[in-house]
Amino acid sequence: MANIKELKKKIKSTKGTLKITQAMKLVSAAKLAKAQVAIQSSRPYADELEETIKVISALVQDYKHAYLEEDIENKFSVLLVISADKGLCGGYNSRLSKKVVRFVKEKEDEELKVFYIGKKVKDSIGSQLNSNKLFSFEGLEPTFSELSDIAEELAELFSTAEVGRIYVAYNIFESAIAFEPTVKMILPMVLEEAEKNELSEKYPFDFKYEPNASVILDTLIPEVYMTTLQTCMLNALASEHGSRMSSMDSAVTNCKDAIRSLTIKMNKLRQAAITTELIEVVSGAESLNG
Repeated sequence: MANIKELKKKIKSTKGTLKITQAMKLVSAAKLAKAQVAIQSSRPYADELEETIKVISALVQDYKHAYLEEDIENKFSVLLVISADKGLCGGYNSRLSKKVVRFVKEKEDEELKVFYIGKKVKDSIGSQLNSNKLFSFEGLEPTFSELSDIAEELAELFSTAEVGRIYVAYNIFESAIAFEPTVKMILPMVLEEAEKNELSEKYPFDFKYEPNASVILDTLIPEVYMTTLQTCMLNALASEHGSRMSSMDSAVTNCKDAIRSLTIKMNKLRQAAITTELIEVVSGAESLNG
C-alpha cells in the first residue's frame, strides 16, 4: 500500500505541474499572436526601406554618410546579443549561445565587446566573452523609446570610431515552432561593388529627387538603422514566445502521458493487492472447512 500512496503523491504533483504548463502555454500563445502581428507588419516596411536606400545610394554619385563608411583598419567591434530573461523556452537560448560562440571564434581578428538584451546567454557564456553592459528595462520587454536609446548608444560608439562594426545576434522568427539563430552586421551599411553594379544595370536611369538625394539619404539612413534593430528585436520576441509555447505544449503532453502511466501502474498495484486479499480470504475459508 505504501507504493500506492507514493504513486498518488506523484499523480497529484504531476497534475499540479500540468496546470502550470497549460497556463504558461496559453500565455505564450497570446503573446505570440501579438508578436506575430508586429513582425509581419514591420517586415514589408523594413525590407522596402532598406531596398530604397540601396538603390539610391548605388545611383547617387559622390555621396558619403558616416553609417556607410567602412573602416577596415578599426579592429574593435560591438556584438549585441538579444536573448531571453527567462528559461523554459526549449533551445531558444542554447542555440543562440552556440551561434554566438562560433561567431566569436570566426572573428578572432576583431576585438569584440559584447552587450546584452536579456540575461540568459550572458549567464550561460558571458564568462567566455568580453562581456560589457546588460541593458535593463522598466517592463518585461523594451519599449520603442528604450530601444532607441540603445541604438543611439551603439551608434555613438560607431560614429566616434571607438568601434568599426556593430553586429546583432538574435533568432529569426520563421514560424510558431521554428526559428534560426543568426548574426547580422547593422553598421556600417556596406553595399558590395557587385551589388552596386547590379542595381546600376537594373536602373540605367536616375530618379528625380525632392528636395535632393543627399537630404533624403541623410534622413532615411538613420531610419533604416533604427528599423533594422527594431526588426531584430521583434524577431527575437516572436521566436521566444513561439519556442516557449512549443515547449509548454510538449510539457503538457508529457504530463498527461505521465499521469496516464502512473494511474495505470497504481491501478495494477491496487488490483494486485485486492487479488492477494481475496486469495487470503478464500484460503482461510477453505482451511476452516477442511
